[in-house]
Amino acid sequence: MDARLRDFAELLRQNGLRVSPAELSDAAAAVLDVDVGARDEFHAALRSTLVKRGPDAAVFDRLFHLYFLGAKDLVEGLQETLLDALHAQGLGEAELEEIAKALMQMSPLAQSLLQGRQGELAKLLRQAALSVDFRGLQSPLQRNFYARRLLQAAGGGQAEGEMQRLVERLRAQGLDAGDLELVARQAGRALRELEEAARRVAQRELEQRDPERRAQGDLAFRNINSLTPQEIDKMRALVRRLAERLKSRLSRRRKVRRKGHLAVLRTLRKNLVNGGVPAQLVFRSRRPERPEVVILCDVSDSVRNVSRLMLHFVYALQELYARVRSFVFVSDLGEVTQLFKKMDIDEAVDLATAGRVINLSANSNYGRALKLFHSTHLGTVTRRTSVVVIGDGRSNYNPPNAWVLEEIKRRARRLLWLCPEDRSSWGFGDSEMPLFARHCHRVEPVKTLDELVRVASELVPC
Repeated sequence: MDARLRDFAELLRQNGLRVSPAELSDAAAAVLDVDVGARDEFHAALRSTLVKRGPDAAVFDRLFHLYFLGAKDLVEGLQETLLDALHAQGLGEAELEEIAKALMQMSPLAQSLLQGRQGELAKLLRQAALSVDFRGLQSPLQRNFYARRLLQAAGGGQAEGEMQRLVERLRAQGLDAGDLELVARQAGRALRELEEAARRVAQRELEQRDPERRAQGDLAFRNINSLTPQEIDKMRALVRRLAERLKSRLSRRRKVRRKGHLAVLRTLRKNLVNGGVPAQLVFRSRRPERPEVVILCDVSDSVRNVSRLMLHFVYALQELYARVRSFVFVSDLGEVTQLFKKMDIDEAVDLATAGRVINLSANSNYGRALKLFHSTHLGTVTRRTSVVVIGDGRSNYNPPNAWVLEEIKRRARRLLWLCPEDRSSWGFGDSEMPLFARHCHRVEPVKTLDELVRVASELVPC
């Protein structure tokens, strides 16, 4: 612990805080009187001994957060080393020594990744985080952007290039194909884990700026884009329960109204034999209305969670609709309706959003996707159809082709757009939401499951 305190004190000094040896000694003594595992107590002990000026408190809190909170789990999954994996594969000592020499010529980040040095990796990520300005990180939709900036600051691009060159060098030296595949697989896994670590750093920076987001425990009121994959799995069960509850509520409402409105003239005619006394009432029969729904889901990284849950929700309610057709898009457009007819709903949603239908690596292009829908599927939209578009409207500065939405609006019963961004973010950068909104019957920001349920329930008439 003393070594870590000295390292932390040096980090504070590098960022403008004055920490004397006496104050560091006081901090070490204070730590002995608290439970190190109790985060708040440990934080308070260090803050009271190392911070002397009010303006330094915010800097201290951020550095404490970066240095102490979960530094180990930032790089979870990166403890396996390349040399250990090759040794277990039975590679000879001469080949292992040659690879070890190659590793020594690589950058610190690449070495740490392939040698499983978690402490060094955490330190490199912390140092890179200090060089990135996270003040603009206000939304979960920005998390991947800031994660990429963090990777760049840490030297991720250089490390990826060095790993590719290592594989090519070993191939040129005649390394066995099986061992070469193991090297490539290990390098690829290390890079993926590094990307996940960068996302975790960005997520913690976001939570640090929004304590309410961290404190919220009810998944129904959590921002969908801030959920972890494990929380998304839990959300699926919650979606199904809410859908069943909504179905039962709508069924009760329909039973109450099943007779329709009173037909006054027909009632009077029928009761002429009774002297005009309306002893027998006549109602206008109500034909059960089951609308058609067409869903266009953006499944790019920024909105994939919202799309997944919306697909879950609509298909859990599909018996209330006459027909449901679903399309997913990034730049290309693909129909996924048949997946839901042939598979379990969970498997179908996974396949619909996992790149099996369209290319997910392309940049978002709403204009191209809308034009493809217009040219191939516009005939599916009728006066009974409710069309739902799910997406953030960020089209990477490509032509928006908003005229397609106007055509859909003219033909459809209603055109509803669900956007996972606040209205305050619309129109900035490559956002085309103000333009798209003008061509829709209704546009709703949907950031939580509670909001999603409220909007989806309005698609089903009583």
